[in-house]
Amino acid sequence: MAKLYFNYSTMNAGKSTLLLQASYNYRERGMTTLLLTAALDRRAGMGRIASRIGIADDALTFDGDSNLATLIAGAQPRPACVFVDEAQFLTEPQVWQLACVADDLDIPVMCYGLRVDFRGALFPGSAALLALADDLREVRTICHCGRKATMVIRRDEQGQVITEGAQVQVGGNETYVSLCRRHWREAVGE
Repeated sequence: MAKLYFNYSTMNAGKSTLLLQASYNYRERGMTTLLLTAALDRRAGMGRIASRIGIADDALTFDGDSNLATLIAGAQPRPACVFVDEAQFLTEPQVWQLACVADDLDIPVMCYGLRVDFRGALFPGSAALLALADDLREVRTICHCGRKATMVIRRDEQGQVITEGAQVQVGGNETYVSLCRRHWREAVGE
């Protein structure tokens, strides 16, 4: 029985590394995988999943209008597993589509993404995955103090903490810093 998995964390926890490693393990055993990533995240190039440690692979892209169930059902050859990077950018209907892939097509779906944004609010895709996934896995990283980082701050070009703005702003180490809740509260002035 296939499952829908959600592997979540803050920035820089190694989610993409884990995704690429798991896909590699399937392929090394002669199985086909299907990799998906959000079209709006082009930091590694369009249709590319890359890790900070230097490994990368090509992926199909999705946006808010993509029907993932149709895309996966039509994939040739049939994938043994589907991997979704940047899963926080999924819509709720797309998470339901992925659940149907696991339930009806019996294909495991492994989603990797952020749990919360820089304001401490759930992303819509993450909220739906937390509600619907069969298996939730936290990927841990640490704050500068050594505690588990569960939050993230957004910084401007001068390094100042930003507490308002659009939920989605693609960026990396130059924009985001993962912190424990205590240091996040200090950083945002709470």
